[in-house]
Amino acid sequence: MKKEQSFDTKSSTKDQIEGTARNLTGKIEEATGKTLGNRRLEAKGDIDQVLGHAQKKVGELKKVLGQ
Repeated sequence: MKKEQSFDTKSSTKDQIEGTARNLTGKIEEATGKTLGNRRLEAKGDIDQVLGHAQKKVGELKKVLGQ
């Protein structure tokens, strides 16, 4: 039986990855909202971008602090 490989990701790295992913999702939502004329989707995209950027910064701060 093979043992499954496990990747233990630091909290700081996880926050940076998830923040980047959320930011990208927000950009896609914003562009889709603009294209379709859907203001709600466009606004949701804007919010996700801000939250993603904030989460990425939290990860960077954790990395500096060694967490």
